[in-house]
Amino acid sequence: MRPEGGTARGAFSAVIFDLWQTLVPWQVDEANRFYDRMAETVGVESGRFREAWLSGRPSRETGPIVDHLEGLFADLGVEGEVDGLVAMRREWTKRSLVPRPDALETLAELRRRGYRLGLISVCSQDVPEVWDETPLAGTLDETVFSCDVGISKPDPRIYEIACERLGVEPAECLFVGDGANDELPGAERVGMTAVQLRPPGEELTESGKAWQGASIGSLAEVLTYC
Repeated sequence: MRPEGGTARGAFSAVIFDLWQTLVPWQVDEANRFYDRMAETVGVESGRFREAWLSGRPSRETGPIVDHLEGLFADLGVEGEVDGLVAMRREWTKRSLVPRPDALETLAELRRRGYRLGLISVCSQDVPEVWDETPLAGTLDETVFSCDVGISKPDPRIYEIACERLGVEPAECLFVGDGANDELPGAERVGMTAVQLRPPGEELTESGKAWQGASIGSLAEVLTYC
């Protein structure tokens, strides 16, 4: 579904993508198994660890993961070095950063057509640390990670940082995401055109389900806007 009135091809000079559940699918079952592994490593009951891990997401995604884990250990009443857990998380993230089947081809074609390409990701520090070891390394002109800039979506500033780094105005940008973190309305509020990636059969977050704007069923469909 395209925006009302349509969007002319060539209206944009940059395309900015979300990461998880957009360029890379989020594997819920794999994530849950990893939470259980971390809980076992720490020596805490799985449900208790998962609750603490998920509730601490904002601090983990806007600052150093070591600081977050030290606070998590204190809240759980456990002692020990966090380095082992950091290494586990980094390795799991590297294995998980596998692009959708049409992602790399779509990015390459957009670049061939002359578009500036960016990323805005709400993520913890392990993502930028392993980024250069993943298939997505070198496919985007600029990357903005929430843990590095200290702000998250839908804060207007995180979109503005991406535009500044790409050397474009928000009105020149197409933003593509699954809709988590209220990211699509956030993109529109700064002047971008937003489109939701909504592959058939994939579960959306509550804010993703609430999106009533333009949507596409695959990343390759981004090319119809460009």
